[in-house]
Amino acid sequence: MTPPSAEPEPTRPPGRIALYEPEFAADPHAAYRRMRRTHGPLVPVDLAPGVPATLVIGYYQARRILNDPLRFPADPRAWEKLIPVSCPVRPMMEWRPNALRSGGAEHARYRSANTHAIDRVDQHGLRALVEKVADGAIDGFRGAGSADLLTQYSFPIAFSVLSALLGCPDEIGQRIADGMAKIFDTTNAQLGNEILARAVSDLVTLRRRHPGDDITSRLTLHPAELTDEEMGHQLVTLYGAGIEPLTNLISNTILKILTDEEFSADLHAGLSTVRDALDAVLYTDPPMANYCISYPPYPIDVEGVLLPADQPVVVSMAAANNDPALTEGVPEGRHAGNRAHLAWSIGPHSCPARSHAYLIAETAVTHLLDALPETDLARPAAELTWRPGPFHRALESLPVTFPAAH
Repeated sequence: MTPPSAEPEPTRPPGRIALYEPEFAADPHAAYRRMRRTHGPLVPVDLAPGVPATLVIGYYQARRILNDPLRFPADPRAWEKLIPVSCPVRPMMEWRPNALRSGGAEHARYRSANTHAIDRVDQHGLRALVEKVADGAIDGFRGAGSADLLTQYSFPIAFSVLSALLGCPDEIGQRIADGMAKIFDTTNAQLGNEILARAVSDLVTLRRRHPGDDITSRLTLHPAELTDEEMGHQLVTLYGAGIEPLTNLISNTILKILTDEEFSADLHAGLSTVRDALDAVLYTDPPMANYCISYPPYPIDVEGVLLPADQPVVVSMAAANNDPALTEGVPEGRHAGNRAHLAWSIGPHSCPARSHAYLIAETAVTHLLDALPETDLARPAAELTWRPGPFHRALESLPVTFPAAH
C-alpha cells in the first residue's frame, strides 16, 4: 500500500513506448522497427514516467522539423511549467539561455559567441593534444594486457581534451563530468544539475580573473558581452556535447571495428578508413540517439498526426538515419563516404564543433589501433551492457584484451 505522503508512480498510457527502460537500451533498433510497423514515422513515447513526447523516426519528417524553427522552436519554457524540478529528464530538456534552447536574435547572439570561440581552436595543436593524452592513457594499461577502454581510454581523452580546450582545471572538470554523467543517465539528475551549475560558475569566475587562450576566455571577451549566468549555460552546452557524446563516439567506433569483421578487413587492407568507421557509427549507433528536441507552440499536423502544443518532439537520429526510405539499396551497415546522417543535426541548431569532434575521435581511434593492433573484446559483444536512458547510446564498459607489453 502506498504511504499517504508518497506520490504514486505515473502510469504509461497504452500504446506509449518507454525509452528509459533497460529493454529499450539493450536493442533499440528492434524497438525502432516495431515502432515503424505500428506507428509510422511519428511515435508516441515516454521519456520518463509521466513525461510524454513524440519520437520522430522518419528521415524526411525529421529533416522537415529540424529545418522549421518557427513551427518547431527549441524553447521549452511553456512545457517545463508543468514538469517538476525532480523530473529525471528535465535537466537535459529545460530552458537555458544558450543557443540550443533559444531562437531568433537571442539564438544568433549565443551562436555567434560560441562559433567565434570554437573556430579559433588550432586543429594541429588539437591533434597533438589528443595524441599526447592518448599516449598517457595507453601507457597506463599497456602492461596489464587488458583494459576497459571506455573508462581508461575514451573518457580520459574526451575529458582531458575538452578541459584543456575550455581552460578548465582538473578539479573543476571532475565536478563537471560528475554532474554531466548524472544528467545523461537521468539518475540523480537534479543533483547533477546542481553540481554542474556550481562547477561552471567557478570556471567562469576563474577565467574572467585570469583569461587565457581557451574557449571560455574567448567567450568572456566576445562582443556579445555574456553575463555570468549566460556564460555558465554556454559551458553546460559545450560540456554536454563534449564529454558524454564524444566518449561514446570513440567507444562505439572501437566496438564496431572490433566486431565487424568485414569492415575491419577493409580497414586493414586500406579500403576503408577510421573516418568511414566513425560515419558508420554515426549512422547506426550515434552517441546521441534521440535528441534535437522542439516544442510546437500550437497543435501542428504532420502527415495526419496532430502534434500537441508545448509537448516535446524528439528526433531519433538513430532511427531516422536507418529509415528504409533513406537506406533502400544501401547494404546494411555500409555507409562509407556517405555523410547524410543526422547525428550532428541540421538547420539552425546543427553542431558547431563537428570538425573538432571528428578530429578528436578519429585521432583517438587511430592512435589506439596503431599502438595495440592485436586488441580483441574480452567477452562477446552480445554480453556488453548498454546504459539505459532515452537520449544516449552508451556502453557501461568496453573490456578488451591485448598482448601485454613487457
